[in-house]
Amino acid sequence: MHSSPKAPRTSPSKESFWLDPRIRAVLFQALVLGAVGLLAWYLTANTVANLQRQKIATGFGFLQKEAAFEIGESVIAYNATDTYARALLVGALNTIKVAAIGIALTVVLGTFIGIARLSSNWLVARLAAVYIEVMQDIPVLLQLFFWYALFYEMLPGPRQALNPLTGVYVCNRGLIVPSLEPHPAWRCMILALVAAMAASWLLRSWARRRQDRTGRPFPVFRVSVVLILGAPFVTWWGFGFPRAITLPELQGFNFSGGKTLSPEFSALLLGLVLYTAAFVAEIVRAGIQAVGKGQREAAMALGLRPAQVLRLVILPQALRVIIPPLTSQMLNLTKNSSLAVAIGYPDFVSVANTTINQTGQSIEGVAMIMVVYLFFSLSTSAFMNWYNKKAKLVER
Repeated sequence: MHSSPKAPRTSPSKESFWLDPRIRAVLFQALVLGAVGLLAWYLTANTVANLQRQKIATGFGFLQKEAAFEIGESVIAYNATDTYARALLVGALNTIKVAAIGIALTVVLGTFIGIARLSSNWLVARLAAVYIEVMQDIPVLLQLFFWYALFYEMLPGPRQALNPLTGVYVCNRGLIVPSLEPHPAWRCMILALVAAMAASWLLRSWARRRQDRTGRPFPVFRVSVVLILGAPFVTWWGFGFPRAITLPELQGFNFSGGKTLSPEFSALLLGLVLYTAAFVAEIVRAGIQAVGKGQREAAMALGLRPAQVLRLVILPQALRVIIPPLTSQMLNLTKNSSLAVAIGYPDFVSVANTTINQTGQSIEGVAMIMVVYLFFSLSTSAFMNWYNKKAKLVER
């Protein structure tokens, strides 16, 4: 038998090099990256040249200069002699305060309304549906204007302030309440509360593993309540039960002493929470309805009460549907807080705008606004992605 001669081995041709999809992909990506880099270099060089021609200062050296403007509300100590950097920090902390409190209240209110939307009680379900439709259809900026005007038009001035409780006043300057005098105990109590919450979370994880291994439940809820309430109380007792408070007093046309919850903060918080909670309610409703009816029937057959069925069976499974769109609503609330400039609340955008007007550093100011909100968004997304992985169902 004669075997057919083997074809001579040839080296890869240039055509086969270009036909390789992996090489083409790398080449195309390199070309696109190079084009983007050239465009960025051109825009940067053109901007710098124009600024130099018009003798406009660039850079972030202005951050160390005196700000020379007051800020109505601040989480940390601030006065007009501080630097622009500290003023911007105050604005960022004000934004974080609104976003953190708003997200917590929105999740609670949205969950409650979403569950009420599915209630078997006709009136409760209809009221929840009306709330969702009304709040979703009114723009959030219009709601902020409404609440801000309501606080100033409906509430009396400081001299005619409402006094529902001793030391508590309500007027168009805000809600004024007594405040605790500075003492080291308060900071230690907060640290003790945080430590107790962390211990409760670790205890919950340990109890779950223990129950999976032995089948014996552990009273996590009761122990956690004792830890969370007991740790701050023991700390307070250790400092000798300090109870000194400062009562607000009317002096001239305003109150001095105490703590004031301003109309600007109240209107911003109320508008953001009520608006975003309507969307969260629909997300919660959709997540609950995504759980099969058989899960509810099986839980009822085991003798669980309706509240237990919802807490132990339905909501844990609904979280895998709820968390991704809930993350988007948290980001929307944080970004919508920039509308605070419309009602005079000194958030980061408002402080940055004042800084830009005084220094003329518009490019740097806008860049800082972009970076700060990008940081807020990425931090929220990272936390929710981590929580989503912890809450997802593990298939066997």
